[in-house]
Amino acid sequence: MQYQTIKPHKDLETIVKCYWTLEVPAQQKTERQLILPDGCVDLCFNFGDGIKRYTSDTDFVIQPREMLLGQITEQFYIEPTGVVNSFAVRFYPYGFANFIDLPLSALCDKETPLNILFGDEKAEHLSKKIIEANSTEARIQIIEKFLFEMFNDKTTIDNIVKSTIDTMLLSKGSKPLNVILKDEKSKRRQLERNFNKQIGLSPKQLSKVIRLQATLQMLLNDTTRTLTDIAYESEYYDQAHFIKDFKEFTGLTPKEFLTDEKMTLSSVLYKGN
Repeated sequence: MQYQTIKPHKDLETIVKCYWTLEVPAQQKTERQLILPDGCVDLCFNFGDGIKRYTSDTDFVIQPREMLLGQITEQFYIEPTGVVNSFAVRFYPYGFANFIDLPLSALCDKETPLNILFGDEKAEHLSKKIIEANSTEARIQIIEKFLFEMFNDKTTIDNIVKSTIDTMLLSKGSKPLNVILKDEKSKRRQLERNFNKQIGLSPKQLSKVIRLQATLQMLLNDTTRTLTDIAYESEYYDQAHFIKDFKEFTGLTPKEFLTDEKMTLSSVLYKGN
C-alpha cells in the first residue's frame, strides 16, 4: 500500500489541507476497510477498479469514479474490487464551501458525483483532464487551476465559524464550545446555523471528531504511550472515558484497533492526517 500526501499551493493552504494519492495492487483476498469521520471533505478521482461502499452487512454500492465524499457522521466500510489507484483533494472543514452554493449538510454521509456539484460540462472537462494527466504533479496543477477559477468570492465563510474551527484544531478538540464562545448564547445560535450550511456537521460533532482524530494519531504514532497518557493529554476525565469515546468512534478498543486487519487503511490514512 502506497499512500502519499502533498501540500497545496500557498494561496490555497488555508482551504486545502493536502492532496493525497493511494495505490494498492490487486489482492487475491481483500478485507473490508473501515473509514472514519475526520472532519474533512474529499474530492476524489478513481483510476483503478471499482470500490464498494457497504450500506449494510451485505448490501453495497459502487462509488462514483469522480466524486465528493462529504462530511462523515458515521463510520462505514469500503472494499476494493481490484487495483486501487486514487487521487484526491482533502479540504479543511470550512474549505469546500468556497466552491459551491449547496449547503454542506446536503452532502453528508454520501458520495456526490461531480456533475451535481459543478454541472455536466465543467465536471466532464475536469475529469477528462485529470484522467489523461500522466503524473500526480500534473494533476495537482490541473486541480489548482480549476479551484482558482471556481473560487466563489460571494461565499464568505463566517468569521465565527472559521475562528471556532481554528480554535478546535489548535486545542485538538479538547476545549468546550461554551469556553470558545465565552458562553455567548446569541453567538452559539448563529454558529449552529452557519455550521449546518458551511460545514455540514454541528460544532459539537466536529469538535468530537477533531478530538478523537488527535487521540488516534497519538495512538498510531507512539505505540509506547500508555492509554492513561493519551487520555490525560487529550483532557478526557479518565482512561475509561477515553476508551468509551474511542470505541464509539471506531467500534473497537484502542488495543483492538492496532491489531485488526480491517483497520489497516485507517491506520495509514489517519496516522499523519
